[in-house]
Amino acid sequence: MDQHGYTDIGGLAGTFRTTHWSLIENARSSDPDANRSLIGVLLQRYWKPVYCYLRRKGYGNEQAKDLTQGFFHEVVLGRHLIDKADPAKGRFRSFLLIALDRYLANVHRAESAQKRIPRSKLVPLDVVEPRELPSVVSSMSAEAVYDYVWVSTLLEQVMEQVKTECCGDGMIQHWNVFRDRVLMPILQQSSPPSLQEICTRHGVAGERQASNMIVTMKRRLQAVLADHLRETVTSEEELTGEMDEIHRFFLAAAQERP
Repeated sequence: MDQHGYTDIGGLAGTFRTTHWSLIENARSSDPDANRSLIGVLLQRYWKPVYCYLRRKGYGNEQAKDLTQGFFHEVVLGRHLIDKADPAKGRFRSFLLIALDRYLANVHRAESAQKRIPRSKLVPLDVVEPRELPSVVSSMSAEAVYDYVWVSTLLEQVMEQVKTECCGDGMIQHWNVFRDRVLMPILQQSSPPSLQEICTRHGVAGERQASNMIVTMKRRLQAVLADHLRETVTSEEELTGEMDEIHRFFLAAAQERP
């Protein structure tokens, strides 16, 4: 993925919707609908990073599940997070990690955390053992694992959206070429097939056409990714930093190829 291409399509001049911060502001009004919307957004984006962070900290599977439940119930639903939220303090996921560490400091046993959660108000988390993380995370700190899983989760959502859009736009061949040539080799840490093989596999007229398809898909992916990131940052500078981090993620994953 071309690092400089991030500013071309979908670029940095778009509107910053700051959805997460806006939801927090609305939830301060005690609007139940706003509160549920906030919880839904946070769960979708952050339960896996929180869970994997806890596992890297040394908590067992069940402990990490209980603590993830407790964090979202007590800190988010309990309004402790919302009361302290301030977009001026930086990007949202860093703010959330600070809140998680403070929560852990106040929890002595996972069992006691579970007991404090009313059964009727449990956050509906589908917390299961995620698939094994790649070897690149084995030497990472818990904080780095948190960021890695956050990026991975975000990319899964972005790629699913791009795939859906391509199906709707009659560009499924573009998606398949991009998936097999670029995405799968990175995600599976394998060598990419040749363009000639890609053309044969997907009925593309020639390598130049396949290359053009890949460029088109990179730009679309970058545009959708930037759109998602604008929900969690408040400035062009922050967006650039997040895009650079995604770029480093792809480089690290590519370097893991055998």
